[in-house]
This record gives sequence, C-alpha cells and structure tokens, in this order.
Amino acid sequence: MPNQSKLTHQKLKPKSEIVEPLSERELEVLQLIAEGLTNPEIAARLFLSLNTVKVHTRNIYGKLGAYNRTQAVARARALGILPSI
Repeated sequence: MPNQSKLTHQKLKPKSEIVEPLSERELEVLQLIAEGLTNPEIAARLFLSLNTVKVHTRNIYGKLGAYNRTQAVARARALGILPSI
C-alpha cells in the first residue's frame, strides 16, 4: 500500500511548483511558443531539427503539467517563468 499513498500525495501536490526546472533551451522554445511561432518556425529560428523542437515542447508540457501550448504558456506566466502580458 505505500505506493498508493505516494500516488495520492503526488495528486495532491500543489500546481504552484515545478518538479524539474526547464533547461535554457526549453525556456527559449517556450518563449517562442508564447510569441506564437509554430514548431517549424521555432526550428528555423533556433537552427534545430523539427523533431528536436517537438521533444523540447513535449518536455515543457510534462514539466509544466500542460496538455497544449496555451496551457503551457498560461502556466509559465502563472509561475513567473514568463512575464505576464
């Protein structure tokens, strides 16, 4: 049963903190997402492959507990990672 209590504790964890901080590159990608750039545009701007941008985006979603770009940006703003508009 210890696993069950651990899962319950994780579910109750406040959303005001990030378990793992975003890397410098993830922050760059997040900023460009906030500016409205698409994945191909981000790839061109940062001289990355499209697949690499997708991996960074997926990591950002996971770290912020987001399911899409809008949620990721909103959560980052709420946490003070990105400036509010």
